[in-house]
Amino acid sequence: MNERVTRQCLGEPTEPTNIVIFGAGGDLTKRKLIPALVEMLHCGLLHPTSYIIGVLKGRTYNEWLDSLYRGIHKYAPEIDMEDQEWQDFIAMFKMVPGDLQDDTTYAELADALETINGHSNALFYCAVPPEWYTTIATGLHKAGLADEDAGYRRIVIEKPFGMDLDSARKLNGELQRVLDESQIYRIDHYLGKESVQNLLIYRFANSILEPLWNRNYIDHIQISAAESIGIEYRANYYEKSGALRDMMQSHLMQVMTLVAMEPPVEFTADAVRDEKIKVLRAVRSFAPENIKKQTVAAQYSAGTIDNNSVNSYVAEDGVSADSATETFAAAKFYIDNWRWQGVPFVLWTGKRLPRRVSEIVIRFRTPPFNMFDPEGKPPLANALVFRVHPDEGIALRMNAKVPGLTTEMRRSVMRAPYAEEWGDVSDAYEVLLHDVLIGDATLFSRADEVEESWSILEPILEAWKDRIAINRYHAGTWDIEGMDELFADCVLGWHKPMY
Repeated sequence: MNERVTRQCLGEPTEPTNIVIFGAGGDLTKRKLIPALVEMLHCGLLHPTSYIIGVLKGRTYNEWLDSLYRGIHKYAPEIDMEDQEWQDFIAMFKMVPGDLQDDTTYAELADALETINGHSNALFYCAVPPEWYTTIATGLHKAGLADEDAGYRRIVIEKPFGMDLDSARKLNGELQRVLDESQIYRIDHYLGKESVQNLLIYRFANSILEPLWNRNYIDHIQISAAESIGIEYRANYYEKSGALRDMMQSHLMQVMTLVAMEPPVEFTADAVRDEKIKVLRAVRSFAPENIKKQTVAAQYSAGTIDNNSVNSYVAEDGVSADSATETFAAAKFYIDNWRWQGVPFVLWTGKRLPRRVSEIVIRFRTPPFNMFDPEGKPPLANALVFRVHPDEGIALRMNAKVPGLTTEMRRSVMRAPYAEEWGDVSDAYEVLLHDVLIGDATLFSRADEVEESWSILEPILEAWKDRIAINRYHAGTWDIEGMDELFADCVLGWHKPMY
C-alpha cells in the first residue's frame, strides 16, 4: 500500500471519529468520499480507530460494501487496493438501514456511534439531495445527536445551498434553529484544490507579488471552469439550475473572494471569512439595463469532442425540447473598493467545451512604450495563470527576446506544475474532510457569504427567469456569441485555455 502513490502526507493528526454518511449508497460516496477516506487512512490523516457508518436503505450490508469496492476500481483505479487492504479498511465500517424521515433511524444511529477514548465525536456528511438537509439536521437534533456533551458534532452540506436568495435564507434559518453555525460546514470542493489554497500563500507570503496585486498593475482577472462533458445523468437538477446557479454562485465567486480579499489579521477561519464577505459586499450591483452588456448565456448544440459526436443539450435525456437553460454563463463583476476599483473580474463556465480545464488568469497592464519595436507597438501583456485543474500549478507568461541577431520578442511561458516538485497532490475531498475532522472552517462558506453571493446574482436570475430563447454554440468549440464583446475593454481579450 505504501508504494502505490508518491504524495506529501502532511497534516494535523485527527481524533478518532464516527464518520456518518447519509446517502452512503449514492454516487458521491462511491466517486469521492470512499476513495478520499482510503487515501486519508493511508496518509495518516484518518485515525485508524475511527468508524465509517453508512445510512441507507434498499441494500444489505454486503451489497453496499460490494458496490463501494467496485466504485473504487471504477472511479479511483490508481488506488489499486489488494484484498487484504480492503478487508482491513472495511473493518471500520457499519451500516444503519432506515428512512431519513423516520425518527427510529436516528435512534439506531445514536446506538451505532462508538465511544472511543471517552468521546463519541461525529462527522455527519449529507451526500444526499438538498431537500433532505433540513430533515437530517432536525432528525439529528431530536435524537440528541447535535449535542456536543460527549464529543464534537459537525455536519457537512454539499452544494447547491439554496437556489436563490430566499431559499438560501430559508435553509440557513432552518439549520440554525437546530445547529450552531460553528457546526455547519458548507463544502465547496473547488476550495480544496491545491491551486486555490495556494492563492493565499502566493499573495501574502511573497513580497514580489503583493505590491502588484491591485488596480495600478492588473488590467483584469478571469476565473473559469470549462468542462468537456455534458450534463450526464443530472437533467432533473440542471434544468432547474443552469450554469449560473451550478458553478457561478458557488465555485467561481468563492475563488473570486480569495483573489480579491485583503490580508486577514490572522490565518483563522473567521478572520479569512471576514475578509471574503467584505469583497462580496463591495461588488457593484448589476443594474437591469447593464445585464445584457455584462453577462453572456448560451446553450450547447450538437458537435464533436475528441472525435466523438455529441448531442445537443435539448436532446439529452430528461431535457425539454424547447429548454432555454444556459449551459454556458459568463458575468463581468466590478469590486468598488480602493484596491480593485475599475478592474473587471470576468467569471465564466460552460459544458461541452473543447477541454476540461479551470484557471485563474491575472492579466497585467500593457507596458506604456516598446523601445524594441520601430512602430512603438506595445508588447503583449504579462499574465500569471493559476491552473486549478488539470495539471495543477502556475505559469507566468512574459516577453522574451528571440535568439539571434534580432530584438524580436516572443511570448515565453515559465511553468511550475505542483506534481513535478511535490509528487501527486491530495484530492480536494481529502483536504476538506481533513479540515472538518480538525475543526478548521477556513475553506468552508459561512451563512452570510452564501446569502451575499445569492444577493449579487439576484438581478441576473430575475432577468433570465422568463427567457424563451437562448444563443447556441457548437459542442467542442469556443465559438460563443457575446464573449468578445464582454472582453472588449480587457487587454488581449478572452483567454481560451490551450495548454
